[in-house]
Amino acid sequence: MMQRFIGFVRKEFSHIVRDRRTAAILFGMPVLQLLLFGFAIKNEISEIRVGILDHSHDLVTQELTDKLLSSGTFVATATLSNEREAGEAFASGRVNEVVVFEPAFGDRLLRDGHAGLQLLTDGSDPNVSRIVAGYTTSVVREYLREKGLAASGIEAVPLMMFNPGLKSVYLFVPGLMAMILMLVSALMTSISITREKESGTMELLLVSSLRPVQIIIGKVVPYLVLAFVNVITVVALAFFVFGVPCRGSILLLFLESLLFILTALSLGLLISTITSSQQVAMMISLAGLLLPTVLLSGFIFPIASMPWPLQAISNLIPARWYLVIVRGVMLKGAGIAVLWKETLILVVMTALYLTFSVRKFSERLQ
Repeated sequence: MMQRFIGFVRKEFSHIVRDRRTAAILFGMPVLQLLLFGFAIKNEISEIRVGILDHSHDLVTQELTDKLLSSGTFVATATLSNEREAGEAFASGRVNEVVVFEPAFGDRLLRDGHAGLQLLTDGSDPNVSRIVAGYTTSVVREYLREKGLAASGIEAVPLMMFNPGLKSVYLFVPGLMAMILMLVSALMTSISITREKESGTMELLLVSSLRPVQIIIGKVVPYLVLAFVNVITVVALAFFVFGVPCRGSILLLFLESLLFILTALSLGLLISTITSSQQVAMMISLAGLLLPTVLLSGFIFPIASMPWPLQAISNLIPARWYLVIVRGVMLKGAGIAVLWKETLILVVMTALYLTFSVRKFSERLQ
C-alpha cells in the first residue's frame, strides 16, 4: 500500500514538472513576489518634484532654495508666481510640493528672528504628503543650525491640498476602483473563456451560426456592464458614505472608467488566448495583474521610490495611468486638457491588447 502511495505521489510530481506552464508558475511566482515586495514596498521617497513660490526674492530665500535643491532629494520642476499656478501645477502632476515664501521673508527672519514658510503638498496621497513635509522641515532646520539661528526661527506650516483633513479614504477609494475593475474585468473574463475551452462547449459554439468575434463580444459584454455598475456603486458609496468629493466632471470620470474597463477586458482576453485551463488563467491574472496593480501602480507605495527597472515596468500597468486620472478628476478637479496623456496611453494599450488578443483567439479557434 505504501509503495503504491509513493508511486502515486511521484506520478503527480512528475506530471507537475512536465507541465511547463504550471511548473513555471509554482517555482517562478514566489521569486517574483519576493522581488516585487522587497523592492516596491518602500516608504521613503528618493525624488520630490518641488515648485517654488517666492514672494520675497531675497538672499535668504535663495539660500534656502539652494539648500533644498542641493540635498539630492528635491528637484525643481516649477517656478511659480501666484497661488493659482500652484493649483494648476498640482492638478497636472508636475509637483509633489510647493514651497511658499512670505513677503519680506529674509528681513523678518533677520530682524524679528522668525518668518513664515508654507508647505503645500498633494493631499491626494496623505502618506506621501507627510513624508514630503517631514523632509522639507528637516532641511529647514539644518539651514537654521548652519546659520546659527534659533530652531523656531522659521515656522513651516504644512497645508495638504485637496485633502486638508488627511483622510486616508481619499487614497484608498481610487485604488480600490482600479482593483475591483481589474478583478471583475480581466480575471472573470479570462476564466469565463477558458472554462468554455476546458468543458468542451467552445466547439459547440463554433459550429453554431455565431462568428468568433460575436462569441468574444457576447462573453465580454456582461462583464463590461457589471464592471460599469461597480463603478457607479463605488463612486456613490465614496460620495454619500465616506464623503469623498468629485470635484471634476462625473461624466469624464465614467468615460475614463469605461476606457479602463475595456483595457482590463482586453487583458483578460489576452490571458485566455495563452491558457487552456481556469486554474492557470486565475493564477496568471492574480499574480500578473492584481499584484502589480497593488504594488506598482502607485496605489500605496510611491513609484518614485522604486528602482528604475520597476518604474519602467510600472509604465505597462494600466492601473497606474487610471489612478492618475481618477485622483485628478475626483480630488483635483482636473479635466481632459490635463489628463489627455494618461487617456491616450490607455487608448493605445486597449487597441494593442484587443487587436492582439482577438487575432490570437481567432487563430486558436481555427
